[in-house]
Amino acid sequence: MVLLHVLFEHAAGYALFAVREVEEISLLLPQVEESILNIGKFHSIVRLVAFSPFRSAQSALENVNAISEGILHEDLRLLLETNLPAKKKKALLGVSDAKIGAAVQEELGYQCQTGGVVAEITRGIRLHFHTLVKGLTAQSASKAQLGLGHSYSRAKVKFNVNRVDNMIIQSISLLDQLDKDINTFSMRVREWYGYHFPELIKIVSDNYTYCRLAKCIGNRKELSEESLEGLEEIVMDSAKAQAILDASRSSMGMDISPIDLINIESFSSRVISLSEYRKGLQEYLRSKMSQVAPSLSALIGEVVGARLISHAGSLTNLAKYPASTVQILGAEKALFRALKTHGNTPKYGLIFHSTFIGRAATRNKGRISRYLANKCTIASRIDCFSDVPTSVFGDKLREQVEERLAFYETGDPPRKNLDVMKEAMVEATEVAAGIKKKEKKKKKREKRRLEALAVAAAAEEAENSVLETTMEVEENEPEPKKKKKKKQQETSLGENGLAEEPLPKKQKKLAQEEPPQSDKKKKKKKVKEED
Repeated sequence: MVLLHVLFEHAAGYALFAVREVEEISLLLPQVEESILNIGKFHSIVRLVAFSPFRSAQSALENVNAISEGILHEDLRLLLETNLPAKKKKALLGVSDAKIGAAVQEELGYQCQTGGVVAEITRGIRLHFHTLVKGLTAQSASKAQLGLGHSYSRAKVKFNVNRVDNMIIQSISLLDQLDKDINTFSMRVREWYGYHFPELIKIVSDNYTYCRLAKCIGNRKELSEESLEGLEEIVMDSAKAQAILDASRSSMGMDISPIDLINIESFSSRVISLSEYRKGLQEYLRSKMSQVAPSLSALIGEVVGARLISHAGSLTNLAKYPASTVQILGAEKALFRALKTHGNTPKYGLIFHSTFIGRAATRNKGRISRYLANKCTIASRIDCFSDVPTSVFGDKLREQVEERLAFYETGDPPRKNLDVMKEAMVEATEVAAGIKKKEKKKKKREKRRLEALAVAAAAEEAENSVLETTMEVEENEPEPKKKKKKKQQETSLGENGLAEEPLPKKQKKLAQEEPPQSDKKKKKKKVKEED
């Protein structure tokens, strides 16, 4: 008779349960399904055979990762080999995941079952697990689940902070949005200020420069020879500055009130600040691309590379794409339109914005775009899967594209791909070694700094503890008792040299008060005699 065992993976460990002799058909009845909710009835169906707890949180994480990937871990293998029957034909193992079931059947030879009865029993085990295992409470089980869930999620999203392509996707989207907004706002400034000074639009074509001039000039009637230097600083051309000054004197524009000028200047300053922020954002994008995808940015530029990553969703997705997909990435509408109308398919998508396709002749644009897409795919894969990303491969691939472009124009044969890659490998290993040395030095410095901070903190704690102990000792010491001084009888010698008897207290007070009165009388007598 085949005995059914059920494997249950919990955050606390592996548990193996044996299902008592119950027919499978009866297990599927609604009454039996309801009995799973009752712990008393469920104990009559299932009994615990073995429980193998995880040794540590790291061990639990390793086991969960192995299960999610469908790999049989050594801990699970040991549990199954020890507790399952030796005769494999008489044992049937129920598992909740088909992948782990296939791995067990392949490596250990036990028949595995998923779904049906196993699913119902697993549901009951999950519900009553803390009561089935001795020494495990519901609170400790939930804590184990929470801790393992956090560590598993953290391991899944673990990444290098300096190589985050999400930031590239957001920044390139913001850059495109800023371009649209700045263009719209600049046209609004041109239209608004053009009522007052229409000739300026023809002299200055750049939006950023126009906004700066509108803010600087203000009322055109106030322009004079003194403001020529300020105009030259903005325009960077003395001839243009003089042309602006001449145009202001003979302008056909209408007069404008001060309140309108204030509004135009404030709006111009907003557009200028947006343009300056865009420049800073582009520098940030350039630095991010050099960290995340240096080869791709060296090959086709930071902006085009960032657009490819953004359109693909991530650098990993871009690395998985074939060259044919990268070639038409961004031209999906044109592709499906061509397929629908049986027309010509597009030759290029986002990579059209690179300089190579614009420099190629019309008949060679398709060929160079195909070659460039091939090199972009190689560069993205190198950036995605290399431990120490460098721009060496990107520079070499760029040289290859340049040579292929020259070959289409002049017929000079380019170098072989194998030779170029060998050179790149030699240079890349040298650069990687240099980067690793720098990182080691940086880590050593950081370690020394932390050690110095720890020593200083320990010394400070020691000083504090010494001070505390001295204070405690001082507080615990008993105060010295004050000795009572014996009252000595004052003996005063009289005029005859005999010791006088001690006076009572009242008489002593009177005796002490009398001398000052006699002194006062003497003073009064002296004053009278002098008079």
